[in-house]
Amino acid sequence: MKFGSGHFFMTALAVLIAAAWSLLAQAAPLKVVVSIEPAHALVAGVMEGIGTPALLLKGAASPHDYALRPSDAQALANADIVFWIGAPLEGFLEKPLKVNKARQVALMDVVSVRYPAREGGVWEDDGHDHGHSETSIDPHVWLDPANARDMVDAIALALSALDAENSKRYEAKAQALRQRLTALDREIESTLTPVKRAPFIVFHDGYQYFEKRYGLNGVGAITVNPEQKPSAQRLQALRDKVRQNGVACVFAEPQYNDGLVKSIVEGTSAGYSVLDPLGSQIAPGVDAYFVMMRQLGENARRCLEKNEHS
Repeated sequence: MKFGSGHFFMTALAVLIAAAWSLLAQAAPLKVVVSIEPAHALVAGVMEGIGTPALLLKGAASPHDYALRPSDAQALANADIVFWIGAPLEGFLEKPLKVNKARQVALMDVVSVRYPAREGGVWEDDGHDHGHSETSIDPHVWLDPANARDMVDAIALALSALDAENSKRYEAKAQALRQRLTALDREIESTLTPVKRAPFIVFHDGYQYFEKRYGLNGVGAITVNPEQKPSAQRLQALRDKVRQNGVACVFAEPQYNDGLVKSIVEGTSAGYSVLDPLGSQIAPGVDAYFVMMRQLGENARRCLEKNEHS
């Protein structure tokens, strides 16, 4: 009888231990890594209440010239899935991801709105092509909320494929995000409608999706590639463009020295302001994309409205 009781106890204990391990295994959230903050916010929104993704680039770090740290490499090595924009933006991830066993989703490949990269520094419509290449896609796709909705769909599908138990929760979060993004799109459209005709120049050519989504009048960039300092000839051409076209505003970015921007607007009627397409000064989290996009709209409107008729 004693043996039977002990055997029953040990069997019951083994069953309980197995059940506990099973529950722990099921409860363990996916290890998710995201490259930049706007995409991280969308992934965090789909995962809200289920898990928390890790963010690689924090603060004022730029994907154009980022170097992976040992902690970044470790996070990538441990990841179940990695969301990034793609090699044209984040070249620093191209080699590490080739040897990484995690599932990878390049978000620029899942969006429906895609534009060729612009290769000229001044691209107003004068009937010339300005070096547009159909084989080179502008990677700044997140700056169109329609693309953000596509990204949310792809994120939910990818997470559900690895975590089927939570698929309904991922889809519910994605649906809520899509509704928020639609409302955000309308809000920014209303914000920018009064300044659609005002010409402006940006620091680097990263705003094509934002400009075309809201019908804005961008006429040039100080540099196409922010890793390369523009020539004196380019800077003089931009100064001339500011004067000749009545440019209302020239926009800097927090990731780069604003000295070039200030030198271009000096002695002209153009205003100066800052646009941040990465949300570098915004706390990461589920609301970061919405805060970033609202700030883009509001900062653009303030500068353009103030200086449009100067």
